[in-house]
Amino acid sequence: MVFASPTYFTYPMPLGRLTIGSDGQALCAIAFGEAQLSGEKRATELTNRAANQLQEYFAGKRRSFDLPLAPAGTDFQKRVWRALEEIPYGQTRSYSDIAHAIGNPKACRAVGGANNKNPLPIVVPCHRVIGANGTLVGYGGGTKIKTYLLNLERHAIESDG
Repeated sequence: MVFASPTYFTYPMPLGRLTIGSDGQALCAIAFGEAQLSGEKRATELTNRAANQLQEYFAGKRRSFDLPLAPAGTDFQKRVWRALEEIPYGQTRSYSDIAHAIGNPKACRAVGGANNKNPLPIVVPCHRVIGANGTLVGYGGGTKIKTYLLNLERHAIESDG
């Protein structure tokens, strides 16, 4: 049996650099900017594939990702992240909506904490979660990037119309 080793590589994107990390079989991390992640710094077929899909997303040509994912987190965090993946492209949900979706309606704050710990932003679309009153609350990449991503998706949908 061949064991793949962790790698990461930084790619230029329209919103700045993204560092993409892999355990050798699945994506484990996406970090805004230049980051040193676990493993060897080198591009692989998987990190290149992820970068290509992200470029397609930024060009408005991709609305979902077809990548193996292996985010590290607690069972609760993983349930939240799976719920985030169910938010349709171009739409938003509140923290309360996600808490209800995972069957724990009182867990709004915990959902916010899990959202903040999402190791795969954009691919697991935590940017689609907003405050109950529609405000753009915190985002790991900053609210400027959150606004950029939401506007990108809205514009792509409007272009379809």
